[in-house]
Amino acid sequence: MLVQSYRDLIAWQKAIDLVAEIYRSTEHFPKPETYGMIAQMRRAALNVPSSIAEGHARLTTAEFRHSLGYALASMADLETQIVVAQRLNYVDAGKSEYLLGRTAEVGKILRGLLKSLGTRP
Repeated sequence: MLVQSYRDLIAWQKAIDLVAEIYRSTEHFPKPETYGMIAQMRRAALNVPSSIAEGHARLTTAEFRHSLGYALASMADLETQIVVAQRLNYVDAGKSEYLLGRTAEVGKILRGLLKSLGTRP
């Protein structure tokens, strides 16, 4: 399949799905977390597809790889926040494992995309 837009990338599509999952999962967090963990988790989740889209729009492969690095960093940030949310009983263990599985899937796809880009300029 020819990639004409960042929207054609499986990594972006899966990351968008993850954003929706994070938004739904944080809806019932305690109200005091509105500007804390809720905002941080949503921001980290949103950064993943946003970084993919931004990088794809860049002029060079090197810039795209750089943006994919940001996406991976945001994914690690989000994974950490999911673990903390579970430890604070904001999400149950089953939901936490499900979300971590989704983040792992997106991370694996991102690493594959990075590898496919190689070291081309």
